[in-house]
Amino acid sequence: MDEQLEGNIPQRRKKRRKLRIARVFIVFLLLFITMISAYSYVKYKQGKAMTAGSVIDPGEFQGDLLDPKNPTTENYLLLGIDNDGSGKYRTDTMMVLSWDQANGTARLISFMRDIYAQIPGYQSYKLNTAYYLGGVQTAKETISGMFNIPIHHYAVVDFDNFESIMDIAFPQGLEMNVKKEMSEKIGVTLTPGVQRLNGKELLGYARFRADNEGDFGRVNRQQEVIQAVKDELFSMQTIMQAPKVAGALDNFVQTDLTSKDELAKVMTILAKRKLDLQTLRIPVEKSYSFTTYSHAGSVIEINLEKNREAIRSFLATQ
Repeated sequence: MDEQLEGNIPQRRKKRRKLRIARVFIVFLLLFITMISAYSYVKYKQGKAMTAGSVIDPGEFQGDLLDPKNPTTENYLLLGIDNDGSGKYRTDTMMVLSWDQANGTARLISFMRDIYAQIPGYQSYKLNTAYYLGGVQTAKETISGMFNIPIHHYAVVDFDNFESIMDIAFPQGLEMNVKKEMSEKIGVTLTPGVQRLNGKELLGYARFRADNEGDFGRVNRQQEVIQAVKDELFSMQTIMQAPKVAGALDNFVQTDLTSKDELAKVMTILAKRKLDLQTLRIPVEKSYSFTTYSHAGSVIEINLEKNREAIRSFLATQ
């Protein structure tokens, strides 16, 4: 009997040792989670404090329902607005981001601001006038109605705040290949070559149009900036900045998402290191002409069916 008890002692010691190791592991795991949570909270508050006082009022928004056959894909209306000096805003940048979270794919559609648009409840004007007339809901109804795109969420950023967002998210700047000298009406002077641009320089790069490409070149550069942002998101430095960026977005960007949703989505994007982002510009080639209306000025008149089909095919590749 004594021999049997003595034989069980090593086995009991092994069990106790395993239990101690498990307890130590759990303690360290809880400590790590606590530290990460505290770090995220502090950074979030720092980002929020750095942007206090920035207010945008885009008005009411009613998003479309998700497609029950494809519930993991959400479409986001992204608007960059610019004060015309009277306190009213027009959309200098209009994009729809279609994000399939299940497959890690994203499709970004940029709309030229001078498209002659059918604005619900108003006379037809340039597309960038929709927000000016009725806020984010009118802009949403105009784009979704013209191009048959359901829109589930929105985000509006004032270009006065764009610089600060970029500087907070990417303190070392973003690498861009500047193909020509740019300076006219952008507040900075950019010289040709591969270089890292800060927030002010990035905004100037994205808004430049004083060349023979005009708005078409500007839309292409805006998409280049989005691609650079996507690529830089996967750096460790940016991941560490994510809570701080979320705090800044809470003040700098107006959206129908809550702060918790924003942080969760940012972290989800960062986790998908191989996010596939493709871009499309509307109008597509050989689908438009230039004309002038007395009430709207010089506009881009588009072949609506051809552009709808281009969007449908583009989104079907997700």
